[in-house]
Amino acid sequence: MGMLSLAIWTPIAFGVILLALGRDDQAVAVRRVALVGALVSFLITLPLYLQFNTASAAMQFVENAPWIERFNISYHLGLDGISFWFVLLTAFINLVVVIAGWEVITTRVNQYMGAFLILSGLMIGVFCALDGMLFYVFFEATLIPMYLIIGIWGGPNKIYAAFKFFLYTLAGSLLMLVALIYLYIQSGGSFDLATWHAMPLGQTAQTLLFFAFLAAFAVKVPMWPVHTWLPDVHVEAPTGGSAVLAAIMLKLGAYGFLRFSLPIAPDAAHEWSGLMIALSLIAVVYVGLVAMVQQDMKKLVAYSSVAHMGFVTLGFFIFNDIGVSGGLVQMIAHGFVSAAMFLSIGVLYDRVHSRQISAYGGVVNTMPKFAAFALLFSMANCGLPGTAGFVGEWMVILGAVKFNFWIGFAAASALIFGAAYTLWMFKRVYLGAVGNDHVKHLLDINAREFFMMAMLAVSVLAMGIYPKPFTDVMDASVAQLLKHVAISKLN
Repeated sequence: MGMLSLAIWTPIAFGVILLALGRDDQAVAVRRVALVGALVSFLITLPLYLQFNTASAAMQFVENAPWIERFNISYHLGLDGISFWFVLLTAFINLVVVIAGWEVITTRVNQYMGAFLILSGLMIGVFCALDGMLFYVFFEATLIPMYLIIGIWGGPNKIYAAFKFFLYTLAGSLLMLVALIYLYIQSGGSFDLATWHAMPLGQTAQTLLFFAFLAAFAVKVPMWPVHTWLPDVHVEAPTGGSAVLAAIMLKLGAYGFLRFSLPIAPDAAHEWSGLMIALSLIAVVYVGLVAMVQQDMKKLVAYSSVAHMGFVTLGFFIFNDIGVSGGLVQMIAHGFVSAAMFLSIGVLYDRVHSRQISAYGGVVNTMPKFAAFALLFSMANCGLPGTAGFVGEWMVILGAVKFNFWIGFAAASALIFGAAYTLWMFKRVYLGAVGNDHVKHLLDINAREFFMMAMLAVSVLAMGIYPKPFTDVMDASVAQLLKHVAISKLN
């Protein structure tokens, strides 16, 4: 078993063990096993960074074994600079979520913790898969634990939200399955991604494949106008579910564009780039305006996620190195910042049991330590220089200006909306006089919550102050991808 298999199957194995532990009277043991599982799963991913060759664009840590030989389906894994950081990010966020749910979840604790560990392994599998069918299996399997997390531990309308999440994402993925089968037939019976990348396809075939992949990945990102499932799901999902959904699951769709849409259908990607840029800018501007009128904190941050992911797709489809790298950096930064925003809302919700902005006011007076963390995360959500939120957006804007000044100008102007809705929420929730008796009797964060917030705060600041380790890893792979797309366009 190679390093990538360990990264995938270790959390899944711990998740299965947790499901077997059973009763809620064993909750203390369950939490400890979950913490050990999450910690071990994260530590397993760290040697990948030490052994990763940043100068190479080739796949590294490759594992390849027959799986379903009749259809030439392989258990084929590998990492390059595009997928590398998402493995570490997934394991890290899973560890944070396990710590976040330590005291909050009191019923079916083993199932809750087990679902997150299994989900973590499946999502790492998506980022490592180099076989089309293996990718599809991991991609679809992630729906099951998240569906259960929303449907069992969610809010009053959890069943509606869980069904909406499952049906939206499954419906989009069915067209991707058709595209994968078509590529299998055209390639002479291969599901190998490298074979598909090198395969010449006509313009019509590329266009159909591009839109089939778009149906799956746009819903997952989610792009406007297929974003409407996200706010409903975030509102009903438990805090940990929202954190993982925003930090990792949205990235599966954006990652799919770089692994499938651009390299397999490069000519169609160029031809329809105008549409993708337009949809991205609508997400950044229109959804940002929608976020400004929200009264529910979770809904506001959910809409802000759609706007921030708009920067990601914008960066991908302007076809220059700083834009694509900026989109990848924005995905990683959004993973840290969105998880921090949702977990901060969870800290308040655990105490007051309300997500309404009007239910708070003057929280800084009773929870000064927590308010300091919330301020940092809010600034990162605005894209303040020195925080993770700034780096990716700045790179995308630079790439957009290089591509077309007015597109870059529109994207940069939209940052004003992000600052407006984030600071408006922070002002009404945290600043001023104590708003009511609930706020008056709030207790500041305990040691567990402080540690959880500190982990995210260090990540947000470290990436904002010194992003070089992140960009160094992806540079060679991004350059190779853009070279492949450019050569295909010339041919």
